[in-house]
Amino acid sequence: MNSILGVTIDNFSKYEILQKVEFFLSENKLHQIATINPEFILQAQKDSEFKNILNTCDLRIVDGVGIWFAFLRFGSFLKNRMTGIDLMLDILRIANEKKLRIFLVSYTGALSSWEETKDAIAKIYPNLEVDGEAISNLEFLISNQTKISNDLMYKKISNSKLEHSKFIQNSEFKIQNSDIVFCALGSPLQEKFLHSLKSRENAKIKLAMGVGGSFDFLTGKRQRAPKFLQKVGLEWLWRFVQEPRYRAKRIFRAVVIFPIKVIFN
Repeated sequence: MNSILGVTIDNFSKYEILQKVEFFLSENKLHQIATINPEFILQAQKDSEFKNILNTCDLRIVDGVGIWFAFLRFGSFLKNRMTGIDLMLDILRIANEKKLRIFLVSYTGALSSWEETKDAIAKIYPNLEVDGEAISNLEFLISNQTKISNDLMYKKISNSKLEHSKFIQNSEFKIQNSDIVFCALGSPLQEKFLHSLKSRENAKIKLAMGVGGSFDFLTGKRQRAPKFLQKVGLEWLWRFVQEPRYRAKRIFRAVVIFPIKVIFN
């Protein structure tokens, strides 16, 4: 276990990570997994709630080559770097073997809807039980995240707000009776939302994980980098070429700001 700029990271091999997943799925409580990249760590510097959630996750694995270099800076060697989509695929394989229930969370207007993602999963595992829901008002959920989670649990939220939070109102039973929840709302919202599920009474969820853009990779709406770029940790460059305007600021923070903070820490 290592700490990079105050964020705890688990240093496990792929085998150890999957062993952890198997163990989580055998316990009757929710375990949250975070796939951490340099952007997460930078965000955590200015968002104490997010930092606390990351540090209290049950498994924090590295998804970002910058953290591999950060490990070297502090005299450690990272055993394994595992992307969110790769871990999601492994978890789906295990879920299929164990005949578990999957719940997908996306937002209305996402490039890949949860229904499209469900269809993509069905092509791989046709017998896997998958359900989901889309959040229709993402801005409302962002600004009221903690209050919504608490109030809805005890039915103290007004009807007008319930209309805005249609996702939680309509999906309470389905999500609580799922074994695994994959959330594609983007960070830090997805991690905060999944953390809020821990306080739900009588929920059967065993594993919850934020997956960012993994739904888009499953549906084929975004193409992953070639294997050789994945192996050398240059997937970020591939994404920049595909979406230069959207990725420019994020990549600058990951490949310039993050290393500077690590070097002078």
